[in-house]
Amino acid sequence: MKKFVMAAIGGTLAGAVLTTQVAGPLVAQSAERNTSVYEQLDLFGDVFERIRAQYVSEVDEADLIEAAINGMLSSLDPHSSYLAPDDAADMRVQTRGSFGGLGIEVTQEEGFVKVVSPMDGTPADEAGVEAGDFVTHVDGESLLGMTLDEAVDLMRGPVGSEIIITVVREGQEEPFDISIIRDTIKLTAATARAVGNTVVLRVTTFNDQTYSNMSEGLERVVGELGGMENVEGFVLDLRNNPGGLLNQAIAVSDAFLEEGEIVSTRGRDPMESDRANARPGDLAMGKPLVVLINGGSASASEIVAGALQDHRRAIVVGTKSFGKGSVQTVMPLRGDGAMRLTTARYYTPSGRSIQALGVSPDIVVEQPPRTPAGEEGEEEARRQRTEADLRGSLNNDSLTEDEIRQIEEEREAAEEAAKLREDDFQLSYAVDLLKGLSTIALVE
Repeated sequence: MKKFVMAAIGGTLAGAVLTTQVAGPLVAQSAERNTSVYEQLDLFGDVFERIRAQYVSEVDEADLIEAAINGMLSSLDPHSSYLAPDDAADMRVQTRGSFGGLGIEVTQEEGFVKVVSPMDGTPADEAGVEAGDFVTHVDGESLLGMTLDEAVDLMRGPVGSEIIITVVREGQEEPFDISIIRDTIKLTAATARAVGNTVVLRVTTFNDQTYSNMSEGLERVVGELGGMENVEGFVLDLRNNPGGLLNQAIAVSDAFLEEGEIVSTRGRDPMESDRANARPGDLAMGKPLVVLINGGSASASEIVAGALQDHRRAIVVGTKSFGKGSVQTVMPLRGDGAMRLTTARYYTPSGRSIQALGVSPDIVVEQPPRTPAGEEGEEEARRQRTEADLRGSLNNDSLTEDEIRQIEEEREAAEEAAKLREDDFQLSYAVDLLKGLSTIALVE
């Protein structure tokens, strides 16, 4: 603490000396800069008046001002924007977990609309939209040249109405259309289930309900398994989670950490930098933890994955995350609108920024493409017959009925694991990894 105070005092003194030496030039530069700003504002006023008076058709002055504000904000970075009153109201509803739309999180990349992630169980997810897809057209209308807000407005519409989006996907030679029926999006922020003796926690978004959904689900499933002593480990599935509220990301990270830094945020003003630390208490009671991520895991998801990875509390499995390492503050404006402004960068406990780099998994596991249904049937048909399938085969008389029942139960568990491997290879890998870690712990 004393070193910190001394460093601060030293910086203040040096600044005072510098100001004394160059006060004259600094004042002149400040006055010159103010004059330039006023000239630019006068220029804006001239352009505004000429558009209003001479444009080929009459324009709405409020729309012009709004477009100018939005242009100013969107020129900063892809995540700063102006929210008109309706958009601001929609955003407030989204953080509570229920809203209308397609169920996709999008960003803009080099003028194109890119899908960050489809949300679980939403119309976009069920229609086959994938993280990394580029949306080029909506109902045949090109999105090229539109702002992100304009493109999103085009995708909105009445619940129950159809929308056709044209998608460009890596690995596909030609663009293709996807038909989606708009619906009310009701997100369950987190769910829990047991896969064998592993507890799988699926977190789809970070809204007001995330931590409570996750902790309640965890407690319920642990109880169903007969207590923590029967749990082999936990999987925290953050795949295709586009992020959300910072405080919920901190709460989810804190749920598995006993101590230490979770995340730090650093803004333009060093005095406004902040740091969040874990409090004692681990919901998993020290059991092994695997975090699943992919290219659709962004922002708050990356905060959680980075914190648990840096503290070596979890093994991160999957593919590189999205790489959004900035924090946005939503500021209310007059007229019920709002401004979403990037105000800080965030850093993981080791001091690394994941901006544009993402979180790199400890173990890279790609999700293989799904096998067409017809091929699955052919594979089943090719299954070899065994001795037990032969008519009149001898019984095994060397085992008791209980021993035979145990072998059959173990075989059923192995077959369930194999089925999971076909349905979700990344999750299956995580479950197998925890089973291996549990076995090693028992041997030791």
